[in-house]
Amino acid sequence: QVQLVESGGGLVQPGGSLRLSCAASGNIFGINDMGWYRQAPGKQRELVAGISSGGSTNYADFVKGRFSISRDNAKNTVYLQMNSLKPEDTAVYYCNGEAAVDTIVGPRKYHLWGQGNQVTVSS
Repeated sequence: QVQLVESGGGLVQPGGSLRLSCAASGNIFGINDMGWYRQAPGKQRELVAGISSGGSTNYADFVKGRFSISRDNAKNTVYLQMNSLKPEDTAVYYCNGEAAVDTIVGPRKYHLWGQGNQVTVSS
């Protein structure tokens, strides 16, 4: 049941906005370093944005000034606010990161991937 559950994808027009959410589910103690990746048809998966456990952020050049990553530790959730969307932002977006999980054998750290959700930017 340990997983990252994503939501918020969909279809938007160029210049529009979407907010992606990624919530860690299961018996979670907390989340550590987290990030968002994306994969467009015919291309490799690439890093979009990352956020450390301390709140430091980094962004791919192609989203700087348009996207913002944030986190809510109380909700074990990371967000990606996407503004000024372009057709080339069309991709499947994946949440990734480390969660501290309470298992039957005790607390463990897991690196997890979300299921992915489609973002389509088209007029």
